[in-house]
Amino acid sequence: MSRALTAQAVHVSQHPLVLHKLALLRSRTTEPISFRQLVQELAQLLFYEATQDLRVEPCTVQTPLGESSGYRIAETIGLMPILRAGLGMAEAIHDMVPAAQVWHLGLYRDHQTLKPVTYYNRLPSQPTIDVSFILDPMLATGGSAIAAVEILKHWGVRRIKFLGLIAAPEGLQALRETHPDVPIYLAVVDSHLDEQSYIVPGLGDAGDRQFGTG
Repeated sequence: MSRALTAQAVHVSQHPLVLHKLALLRSRTTEPISFRQLVQELAQLLFYEATQDLRVEPCTVQTPLGESSGYRIAETIGLMPILRAGLGMAEAIHDMVPAAQVWHLGLYRDHQTLKPVTYYNRLPSQPTIDVSFILDPMLATGGSAIAAVEILKHWGVRRIKFLGLIAAPEGLQALRETHPDVPIYLAVVDSHLDEQSYIVPGLGDAGDRQFGTG
């Protein structure tokens, strides 16, 4: 990883559970039902690491035995899964923060130009969140992630983070150079992209493997 991709901006998890589940996720013998479960578990683990700076405020709760002081999240969280592969990540993270807003972004890669095309965006006119998390298992060329960040910045969101499972160095570099203010949380950075812009060794098509359409 180059010096431009500083540890402060790019967070690659070294948690033993992430490493273990990532190996299972990659395996070509992992069936869709297990693949989806692993995507969800990895998403939750990475979200835990990506939310250590969330603002909290004090609160008081009543236990069965008395009153206790505590804390609650004081920010409105937005989950932005990139369709369709990001859906599994969003579902799992939404279970952790059920008060979060979920806004789907439909982006696909044109197979001729390899550029992202937006086909679904129902964001309201004004932002209703404090911090947003773009969710996409694969950061390949970086085109979809860059387009999603630009959509959110145009919407007016000031704090944006990207959560992915596997990245190629090419896509990681592209996202960092275009949006150096966006922290990136990953399970691993792989070797390279092939001629069709698939991550190598990667895991294949994350959407097809989640939904059994490959």
